[in-house]
Amino acid sequence: MGEGWATVSKSYQVVTYGCQMNVHDSERISGLLEQAGYVRAAEVDEPDVVVFNTCAVRENADNRLYGNLGHLRPVKDKRPGMQIAVGGCLAQKDRSEIVRKAPWVDVVFGTHNIGSLPVLLERARHNSSAEVEILESLDVFPSTLPARRESTYAGWVSISVGCNNTCTFCIVPALRGKEKDRRPGDVLAEVRALVAEGVLEVTLLGQNVNSYGVEFGDRLAFGKLLRATGEIDGLERVRFTSPHPKDFTDDVIAAMAETPNVCHSLHMPLQSGSDDVLKAMRRSYRSDRYLGIIEKVRAAMPDAAITTDIIVGFPGETEADFVRTLDVVREARFSSAFTFQYSKRPGTPAATMDGQLPKQVVQERYERLIAVVEEITWAENKKLVGEPVELLVAVGEGRKDERTGRMSGRARDGRLVHFDAGPDAATVRPGDIVHTVVTYAAPHHLNADGAPLHHRRTRAGDAYEAGRVPRTSAVSLGLPTIGAPPLAPVASACDR
Repeated sequence: MGEGWATVSKSYQVVTYGCQMNVHDSERISGLLEQAGYVRAAEVDEPDVVVFNTCAVRENADNRLYGNLGHLRPVKDKRPGMQIAVGGCLAQKDRSEIVRKAPWVDVVFGTHNIGSLPVLLERARHNSSAEVEILESLDVFPSTLPARRESTYAGWVSISVGCNNTCTFCIVPALRGKEKDRRPGDVLAEVRALVAEGVLEVTLLGQNVNSYGVEFGDRLAFGKLLRATGEIDGLERVRFTSPHPKDFTDDVIAAMAETPNVCHSLHMPLQSGSDDVLKAMRRSYRSDRYLGIIEKVRAAMPDAAITTDIIVGFPGETEADFVRTLDVVREARFSSAFTFQYSKRPGTPAATMDGQLPKQVVQERYERLIAVVEEITWAENKKLVGEPVELLVAVGEGRKDERTGRMSGRARDGRLVHFDAGPDAATVRPGDIVHTVVTYAAPHHLNADGAPLHHRRTRAGDAYEAGRVPRTSAVSLGLPTIGAPPLAPVASACDR
């Protein structure tokens, strides 16, 4: 980049909307900017560069972005050197429309070219004009980019990007592209790099982790990857998200049950309990298949906590369809559910379907669903009162912790537990491990108000106390290793 670039000392802030994939991408954005010489802005400072990593899936995502851009306009007017960049799914969808609506934006980049951001910022600064670069396919795999991790104890590791499914309510395939898989060795190398930094828990991330391996012809690749994580010394917890019921295979259940560091928690999106609605959604499984998976998981792991996603009010959903969803929820006994009211997403087939439901009907069904979900999650949580639990101490999970004198952590099954750290509270750090006993259950959390049975200090806790965040550099050299390996040695990288 030249000597001048290396001496840049501008500050930055990254604002993230949306899913775990966006959180993961934001860590890469931060890593790229710091590698280019930027420093993270203190909370009280006005940054020189603000990056919005956007979502196009959540309702009102565009209103939220343009509202925030509007608030920044007078700030930028007072600071001509300030730059604003917009990336992520909404940028991939709206492209130059963002600059038309907010001409004070300097850079627009898509989901496929995160690595271009530092160059685009410099180009916009040099040319005094907006730079818009949206690629239609992946430039470099995001995980080959440097990252500034947000947690000392838990990290996201992408195993694939994109999605090959055609769910009628979802715009993700259009914005993230077809599925691209990383080679298992690259995934494991990144996990080892995180563990070397003190990280105790890793979440393997993909739009559909169960189809991992499709590009290199191994339909059992994901189960093998889970087992391989069991051989990584120092890695205490492995999670993954999100699987798809149509691709969920028995070997994955066996890998979960037989690999000690793989947590017995499973996020399995249901979306609807009605077979007719699932067909309209192009979800290529039916409720019996879904419940059969849940039954197998619980047979192999009776302590498994299963969470889900549910959409209420999909076009054409009848009262009978909705009641069937309630029936499946009662049968599945979820420990938690992320519930959504259907809303149109321009560009999706569902947006133009007949049978769009009135808002009041969707709201009424949504409230009934929430009541059933909370009844079940509360009953399931009550079963854990009096049970011992191992917690990975977290930061920022308990909004009332300061007032109640508690700390918070996640159990191995993913449940949130607020706990009394006892007389040695001052020595318990985020990233440490605490063993305690559940004393109270609520629908969305547990309490443990007795003194801890045991507290183990960890390297992750040491890093938190020292103010260090894990930083990982690229784990692959040269071209990103996406898809199937070559069948024979090749003479030139141009053949790829």
